[in-house]
Order: sequence, then C-alpha cells, then structure tokens
Amino acid sequence: MKRKTKIVDFDDHILQQYGEKGTKKRDSFEEGFEAFKLGIMLQEMRKDKGLTQEQLAQKCGTTKNYISRIENNASDIRLSTLMRIIREVFGGHLKLNVEV
Repeated sequence: MKRKTKIVDFDDHILQQYGEKGTKKRDSFEEGFEAFKLGIMLQEMRKDKGLTQEQLAQKCGTTKNYISRIENNASDIRLSTLMRIIREVFGGHLKLNVEV
C-alpha cells in the first residue's frame, strides 16, 4: 500500500518540528542553524579563494583544527576571530543584522 506524502512548506515544517518562535526549542534550533550557515559560508569563501584549511589558518593566525571545527559546526567562533578572518584573508568587512 502506497503512503501519500503531504508536501509542507519549510516554515510550516520548522514550526511543526521546533515550535513557535521564542520557545526554548525553537531558539536553540535557530542558534544552531545560524552557526551551521556561518561555517558553510566560511568554507565556501575559503574554497572560492583556493585555500586549504591549513592555509587559511596560517593567514589568520589560528590552527587548521580550529578552522575545521568552525566549518563543521563543532565550535563556537569568537566575533573578533571571524572579523579578523574576513578582513585579513578575504579583504572584506563583517556586517551583522539583529532581528527582534
């Protein structure tokens, strides 16, 4: 017997899985998701520049292990470190957006 699958949009899925915005479960999910996105963004920028994790680490004064942990969402990154990486390695500036 075939099971019918109901298509649910992403926002509804997140609501079903993690609850309303402002709840502890939802806030925890969103914080983790932002950290995940940051790691992926850093990885893509590094690869676009043709750098290995080791080369990136050397350019910004940290370790390959630390870069790997950031890219794999296994470590929190200090804001000052992120700003230094973006400024010194990629020649950019970090802009933050706060939603309340």
